[in-house]
Amino acid sequence: MEIAKRRTVYDALQERLRFIFKNYDYIYVSFSGGKDSGVLLNACIDYIRKHNLRHKLGVFHLDYEVQYGKTTEYVDQVLASNRDLLEVYRACVPVKVLSSTSMYQQYWRPWDPDMQKFWVRSLPKECHTVSDFDFYNRRMWDYEFQYDFASWLRNHKKAESVACLVGIRTQESFNRWRTIHRPQGVVRKNDPQWRHRIAEGIDNIYPLYDWLTTDIWTANGRFGWEYNRLYDLYWQAGVPLESQRVASPFISQAISGLRLYRAIDPDMWGKMLCRVNGVNFAGLYGGTTAMGWRRVKLPEGMTWKSYLYFLLDTLPKTTRNNYLKKLEVSMNFWKNRGGCLLPETIRKLRAKGIEVHIAGKSNYRTKKIPVRMDYHDDIDLPEFRELPTYKRMCICILKNDHCCKYMGFSPNKINRELRFSALQEYAAHAGDGNT
Repeated sequence: MEIAKRRTVYDALQERLRFIFKNYDYIYVSFSGGKDSGVLLNACIDYIRKHNLRHKLGVFHLDYEVQYGKTTEYVDQVLASNRDLLEVYRACVPVKVLSSTSMYQQYWRPWDPDMQKFWVRSLPKECHTVSDFDFYNRRMWDYEFQYDFASWLRNHKKAESVACLVGIRTQESFNRWRTIHRPQGVVRKNDPQWRHRIAEGIDNIYPLYDWLTTDIWTANGRFGWEYNRLYDLYWQAGVPLESQRVASPFISQAISGLRLYRAIDPDMWGKMLCRVNGVNFAGLYGGTTAMGWRRVKLPEGMTWKSYLYFLLDTLPKTTRNNYLKKLEVSMNFWKNRGGCLLPETIRKLRAKGIEVHIAGKSNYRTKKIPVRMDYHDDIDLPEFRELPTYKRMCICILKNDHCCKYMGFSPNKINRELRFSALQEYAAHAGDGNT
């Protein structure tokens, strides 16, 4: 009896690529220089060559200026190879990028012309700068730029449909799982989980969403694909496979590993100290309780609520108001709209005598149930991070997590809403003849 061949994640990827190259006018890969986007790009290149397609594959790389030298070497190598297939968009623009190294500076700007004498390296050859993008403005965050780039590229290529291929996997983090399972864009009937409509004629596609870290390295080994050799240095430094990531070094998720720059790339470390505020402190204490990591202890004689307002009083006015606004939004959200919790978590809360109100059905494809509840000082449960407490807000402040991602805030959604409100207000005043 013949045994059926087991379907692998690689087989699933090939089916997805077949669908993508058949149904979109223009396709590009969002390439960061990390292991996931590198595998995705290599897989697309192999697919085009194997099937003798006439497609030109776009590659979008938002260059953050400050990164490991090995990452720059890898990006340069990849973008210079396969020139017969690739159309490269290497964007070196001074967008705003979240920074968790300082309580005084919520963001920094790569390639900021006002800071040119402190740049850690020169502009790459054949890069795209602000003069190439008519949609750019100084208020833009990096994720806004990436979002608007897709529409710009669609117009630039005069394409009816554009696919942006993104190499994120649900295994990597809860925020990435949420990106796949709780899309912020238009949800179309019968759409697979790995395809989301983000704008007219533009889809974000996540072909590797169900791959594991071991699948990534198996593919690199089996097919002989080139990868960022920074991962070899990570391994030699004892960093576990699941913790090896290439990202902007100043975001909250990367702070605990910032100290590795001193050992792996000391030359870059020296340049970083003059480039962004608070790098040295974050490098020293990024993995300690001083910045909200490990177990945070409450000062004697204080509640978490009183400790929160004590911390807020130590902050600059702008930073303090930012956290207060986030707290207000969170409190209103849990009181009026409700957050989503698993039934088991709800049972644990009620067992502790905590009042929880079922808020109806969720619009998301999830087993979680929407519930309304009040803010608490602290809730001693393993699901602590999902629950509305003043302790959780304290941790955000200690982490310099200005966006409060630790609490589940989505920076792109919040800032898009603020931007939309500002545009509406401007349009209203313009309609009245006011300026």
